[in-house]
Amino acid sequence: MTTAPPTVSVVVPAFRQAGLISQTLDSVLAQTWTDFELVVADHSSDDGTGEVLERYRHEPRVRLLEPTPAGGGAPANWNRVSQAARGDLLKLLPGDDLLEPTALERQVAAFRDHLSASLVCSRRRIIDAGGRTLKRSHGMPRRWWGAHDGREVIAASVRAGRNVFGEPGSVMLRRDLLAGSGWWDDSKAYLIDQATYTRVVLAGHDVGLSTVVALGEVLGSFRVSSGQWSVALAGHQAAQAKAFHHELAEVPHLLGRRDLVQGDATVSAMAVARQAVYSVLGLVRRD
Repeated sequence: MTTAPPTVSVVVPAFRQAGLISQTLDSVLAQTWTDFELVVADHSSDDGTGEVLERYRHEPRVRLLEPTPAGGGAPANWNRVSQAARGDLLKLLPGDDLLEPTALERQVAAFRDHLSASLVCSRRRIIDAGGRTLKRSHGMPRRWWGAHDGREVIAASVRAGRNVFGEPGSVMLRRDLLAGSGWWDDSKAYLIDQATYTRVVLAGHDVGLSTVVALGEVLGSFRVSSGQWSVALAGHQAAQAKAFHHELAEVPHLLGRRDLVQGDATVSAMAVARQAVYSVLGLVRRD
């Protein structure tokens, strides 16, 4: 007997998160919305992450995939867990981030209230490696809360010079649009989430799913890791962001000249600020 697919797939690409992955999975299993599956794959970690995941092998809502072969960077495992998902709605949750108990319930409700939505995002809490709150609420500006035309939100993201949608753990999207737009877009490594959301929204616009819904409540926590990372990263991020903006300028009727000028100027200013932050904190990239 074949069981019906769940409404939501929460997919977790784990990598070297032995000390934190249980908190992440437990936050999913504690959801008030219960019609979901939890798909997890370890990216051949060497720190015991796989052994921790084995504790969840017999949890009915968990599908523990065989380890993803080493290599390929984050996209290899992000795509693997996403492609294994069976739900119509998908949330990718990095293996050290957390969900609030009502996260799935609130985002599914937003999709049901807005049938033309391609994705739903929420604000999130910023925490450090030890779970200490660094910022209580971060994300989409208040003026963009609610339902808006997705192309307008893309233009707003360009003007802001940053990913206003949020990290993957704060976003729920339609799996068919993700698949139809080519899965996770790693053509610009530092913009994998923003570039992917943009492609999903544009694909949705083409089929009448043109709405982006932003919830003003905090529905998860994004963990900032620390370690060694060169301040040169900020320059690479800025260069990729500007190139991304100018690629989007080729999409008919999406951006104006003012959007590009403002976006590039903001990106440059933010790069200087990031260099100072990276020098102090040594932020580390996550796979």
